[in-house]
Amino acid sequence: MILKGKAHKYSDDVNTDEIIPARYLNTIDPGELAKHCMEDIDKDFVKKVSSGDVIVAGKNFGCGSSREHAPLCIKAAGVSCVIAESFARIFFRNSINIGLPILESKEASKKIKDGDILEISIKEGKIKNLTSHQTYSANPFPDFLLKIISSNGLLNYIKR
Repeated sequence: MILKGKAHKYSDDVNTDEIIPARYLNTIDPGELAKHCMEDIDKDFVKKVSSGDVIVAGKNFGCGSSREHAPLCIKAAGVSCVIAESFARIFFRNSINIGLPILESKEASKKIKDGDILEISIKEGKIKNLTSHQTYSANPFPDFLLKIISSNGLLNYIKR
């Protein structure tokens, strides 16, 4: 699975309330949630993001509550992957459950700049920065997690 998109860069400790504010949790409709993705940390995110783009952040991305709405709204907004130095544990699991690829890479997290164009091999854990001509490594997913991601989430994987 190869992904390609523009980087949207954020700092450390982006929490689930910044990803999708609690005031919008009265719905589980992904399209409605996507309209408010990242709005408390970046009010113009939904205007800037295009299908296939990538969120790049620092440490502890997705900290806070265990709401599955957070990775769901990111995916519904068109983001193909999230790269961070580290993820909150429950956000990591929720992302896999809905089929949103997430990669941990300290080097990529630090060196990628907002607006850089990235090409990502989920299977190999390789992140190519096409803007700066650098390549970074992330831990590749084991085969069973790749199957869940390529099935568009755990429920679809189980149905197959």
